[in-house]
Amino acid sequence: MSIDMAIIGLGYVGLPLAQQASRSGLSVVGFDVNGAMVDTLNGGISHIDDLTDADIAEMISLGFKATTDEGALAEADAIVICVPTPLSIEGEPDLGAVIAATTTISRQLRKAHLVVLESTTYPGTTDEVVRPILEKAGLKAGTDFHLAFSPERVDPGNPTYGIANTPKVVGGHTAACTDVATEFYGRFIETVVPSKGTREAEMTKLLENTYRHINIALVNEMAQFCHEMDIDLWEVIRNAATKPFGFQAFFPGPGVGGHCIPIDPNYLSYKVRSTLGRPFQFVELAQSINLQMPSYVVERVTDLLNEEGKALRGATILLLGVTYKPNIADQRESPATPLARLLLDKGANLVFHDPHVDDWRPDGTSVTRAPDLDEALRTADLSVLLQNHREYDLGHLATTARRLFDTKGATDDPAVVRL
Repeated sequence: MSIDMAIIGLGYVGLPLAQQASRSGLSVVGFDVNGAMVDTLNGGISHIDDLTDADIAEMISLGFKATTDEGALAEADAIVICVPTPLSIEGEPDLGAVIAATTTISRQLRKAHLVVLESTTYPGTTDEVVRPILEKAGLKAGTDFHLAFSPERVDPGNPTYGIANTPKVVGGHTAACTDVATEFYGRFIETVVPSKGTREAEMTKLLENTYRHINIALVNEMAQFCHEMDIDLWEVIRNAATKPFGFQAFFPGPGVGGHCIPIDPNYLSYKVRSTLGRPFQFVELAQSINLQMPSYVVERVTDLLNEEGKALRGATILLLGVTYKPNIADQRESPATPLARLLLDKGANLVFHDPHVDDWRPDGTSVTRAPDLDEALRTADLSVLLQNHREYDLGHLATTARRLFDTKGATDDPAVVRL
């Protein structure tokens, strides 16, 4: 029996994609090498924030099934690759999962297949890495099967934009490949944007995230010198945001997190260096600024303690919110992790609280979770708001904490110190 769609990788990108396709009437199978995850999904249990157990149960009722059997790929009309693309220890692109997924597909590839890569990567990956592996089977892209790239635009926790109503950019290996991929995504996504080719589609995602990366670095650096000049940057940003054209507000914070901002611009910087032999200066400068924000937060924490005649070593620091963005449990690349490492290295007594996280082990070190938030606020030498979850009553935090350091600019309370 033919399957409309097979998705390789059932994480934060693949699973919401499977949900929307299933709801739109497509028959969907999910392939993953993680057998335990496959079993829990087939048992109706979700492992990501955006989908509940009820959502998984609904998908199963609509025919969705997860599997570790790669033979299911041969039965699908379209195969979409949604695997992670992290950085290596050396800070370079790690395409191991993409190569593994593509190699698996090559064993099941047949004529008329549509293969789409959604994993974020540097321009040229689809044509230079994915295509040669697939063509080893003897079939030719653009002639025997269709090949395309479509950047994922999943924003975990976003209540307004999801898979269905976020425009989908698609670039094919050939114009015909673009047409086939556009028609495919048009079956379950409201707006599909055909692009000139795979490289343009690949670069689109990198431009989107590099734009954010650089502008976040801009306000992060401004936060540091505005503090020294006794200027309220949060007020400055609010003022500038009243301009109805030519300005978009970005906000400083303790660092950048998630899969996109800390990682994706490095893929572009790597490609520029390896292909053109020169640095992408904006990206590398922005990376330097954003990476040192946890150190800057530690400096501010030390200064605040010094004002009260206390040393950082031995002081109790309560970290509030350790996820990379508000209202979700996702901790990928959270700036709370390097911040915790720095504080622990300097001898701080670290405690955390997060309504979405029960167990936190930054770099493998277990940090005590405050069992009673109010008691922790009253007893900590300094409480540091790292993530403004909706569960936090900011006014209550401000009045209960011995002293509160707000790194997110979430409150205007004059008793609260802001980044």
